[in-house]
This record gives sequence, structure tokens and C-alpha cells, in this order.
Amino acid sequence: MDHQDHLDLLLPGVTTPGGAWADLGSGTGAFTLALAELVGPQAVLYSVDKSRAALDEQSRLMQARFPGVAIHYLVADFTRLLDLPKLDGIVMANALHFVAPRQKLEVVRQLKSYLRSEAGLILVEYNVDHGNPWVPYPLSYPVWTALAQQAGFTHTRLLGRKPSRFLNEFYSGLSL
Repeated sequence: MDHQDHLDLLLPGVTTPGGAWADLGSGTGAFTLALAELVGPQAVLYSVDKSRAALDEQSRLMQARFPGVAIHYLVADFTRLLDLPKLDGIVMANALHFVAPRQKLEVVRQLKSYLRSEAGLILVEYNVDHGNPWVPYPLSYPVWTALAQQAGFTHTRLLGRKPSRFLNEFYSGLSL
């Protein structure tokens, strides 16, 4: 996927510029850069990843492309309690598939607790239910909708799909 694909997957779920957003499991920032472009310089972003090196690379890319966006980098594990303000949105792209099935519900409930009422979680994930060593626990869109409902989200909708060379396709879904 390229930057335009990242934008396409997020765009239908980012309806207004600004606000406080987090990208959880952000890595080197492919989706953080797309989010920054969509929410603009009036937003405040929180980029969370376990890898300091990945966040350092992301910081360099962000400074080059979107120097006016306020962003806070947190070296942390998104499966543990995070010190975040109430958020207007969360992006989680290609990260939930690293959480074991028995822990997913607890993690998604925790993510929901970071959101303001009426705010949403945009999930980007492989649209399959069986993984491989690099994508151990993916979840298809139907499985995501059921999990989101169990976690207390009241509405989930499909935002977009993109083909994948490795595991069928990617989807993005917004859960409110």
C-alpha cells in the first residue's frame, strides 16, 4: 500500500479536521502521516508504539511532511493502560492482529474507554481469520463487527477495502 491507499482507508472515517487523535501501534507512521494530512494542523496527535526507533523515524518523516501538526510520541504497549486525554478518534492499523484472541475483547474495551462519547475507532486490518507467523491473529470484518459490539461500540460500518499481496485484502471499519 502507498500513502494514497492509507488516505483512502481513513478518509471516510475522518469527517472533520482538528481534534485529539491517537494512532496505536503506529510503527514508522504510514497511517499517522495519512491521519495528519486528514485532520490538519489544528489537531493534536498521539502516536503510540513499543519501538523508540520506529517513532524516531516517524518523527523525522512527520517533520519533513507535516511540520505544523502537534504530535506526542509515546513509547508504550497499547495493550496496557495508556496516559491519554479523551480522544476524538483512534486509528489502529495492522496492530490488533498481534493481540491474542483471548485478550482482544479486553484490549478493545480499553481502547473504547479512551474515546469521547460519539467518537470512533478506525480499524485497518487484514480481512481474514487465519494468519501466519508475521500476522498471527487477523480478524475479518464480520469478526470485527461482533467484537466491537461485545466491547460496547453501538455501530460499526465498513469504510473501504484494498487488495493485499499477502492475505486477501485490507479493510477499514469505523466503530462508534
